[in-house]
Amino acid sequence: AYNIHVNGVLHCRVRYSQLLGLHEQLRKEYGANVVPAFPPKKIFTLTPAEVEQRREQLEKYMQAVRQDATLGGSETFNSFLRKAQQETQQIPTEEVVLEVLLSNGQKVKVTILTSDQTEDVLEAVASKLDLPDDLVGYFSLFLVRETKEGAFSFVRKLQEFELPYVSVTSLHNPEFRIILRKSYWDSSYDDDVMEHRVGLNLLYAQTVSDIEHGWILVNKEQHRQLKSLQEKVSKKEFIRLAQTLKYYGYLKFDPCITDFPEKGCHVVVSAGNNELNFQVRLPSEQIKEGSFKVTRMRCWRVTSSVPMSNGPAGSSPGKSEVKLELAFEYLMSKDRLQWVTITSPQAIMLSICLQSMVDELMVKKSGGSIRKMFRRRLNGALRRSDSQQAVKSPPLLDSPDASREPMAKLSSKLTSVSLRGISHSSSANDVGANDFHGNYAFEGIGDEDL
Repeated sequence: AYNIHVNGVLHCRVRYSQLLGLHEQLRKEYGANVVPAFPPKKIFTLTPAEVEQRREQLEKYMQAVRQDATLGGSETFNSFLRKAQQETQQIPTEEVVLEVLLSNGQKVKVTILTSDQTEDVLEAVASKLDLPDDLVGYFSLFLVRETKEGAFSFVRKLQEFELPYVSVTSLHNPEFRIILRKSYWDSSYDDDVMEHRVGLNLLYAQTVSDIEHGWILVNKEQHRQLKSLQEKVSKKEFIRLAQTLKYYGYLKFDPCITDFPEKGCHVVVSAGNNELNFQVRLPSEQIKEGSFKVTRMRCWRVTSSVPMSNGPAGSSPGKSEVKLELAFEYLMSKDRLQWVTITSPQAIMLSICLQSMVDELMVKKSGGSIRKMFRRRLNGALRRSDSQQAVKSPPLLDSPDASREPMAKLSSKLTSVSLRGISHSSSANDVGANDFHGNYAFEGIGDEDL
């Protein structure tokens, strides 16, 4: 069996024959010319070298399927991963009570099946709260780790290919919880949510919580005004005032390490307003702040590595922590691209944030609405909307599809920038093209923009 890790966590174990079955099903549904090539069967027993070669081929195959907008979003692919997750964790299908937290610490208990997918659980929570159907798409379920101080460290947004109950219980740690939060970045969408009483209450609770945790910056005078609005229970006015404050609508990450502006700098990263905000502590102890706009990131990638254990020979190898890094290629000026790296256990969550910002920008550019970004139930069957599902990897940068046209034109605008081919990586330990997230909201900067 092969272990499949999704977002840095063991998701399931599958056999070659199961993956072959998935491949044949995808070919039947989408045609042989759409589905990537599958590692061939072998008649004889594989040698250790052949086993490793097959593992690498299967890994590339799964990444290629996931990164294809059609295949990676298909019910066939996602239901395969969900079923495999449930079988691996050996959790039978039965009715259970799942506890979902709200931002104010309130617990919502929903009765679900262990085999219910993320969207089913989200709908069950919305139904329990009386949140109207057309507002469900503005919220998401997040896996978080509760700190001793009662704050939350974000692990990831729960995806369409997993079963929330299985995901949280298989971690065997009560610190891991599921929380409901808004899942959009543009605060103009707050107006839609505030139209309804339950939406307003959820947004208000989240805003109060973010202020209490110090995520939103407030001075003394603003604090006094907010307190007075809180006492009057003027929730809309409270949110309106909060919207004007620094870091409103941002997700704040745990302190980590960056190589910008120099190696080994301590940094606090916040994601919001279509940017990653850096508060960097330089070796001189000076604090500097700066932002990286998502529209100037050409692409990004997440890599993981297991550091060599320095312990004695008898020490457990399972103890070594996996090191996760998010690196993005940023257009510093019209003729200079530079890689910036963040080393953080939350690198995957950072990548998910970047992807959802890009998706939201693309939906807005095409004149779509946020409500259309989410799947809708038609006669009980799930159907994906035409727009990209939020937090979906885009097609590979070197895939010959129509959506690449704007990228090609953009690079001609950047003649003085060396856009090195992603698949011809210069560094020996660089990852392959499949690991990159091409950014379709990337905007080249011409002379007229400077």
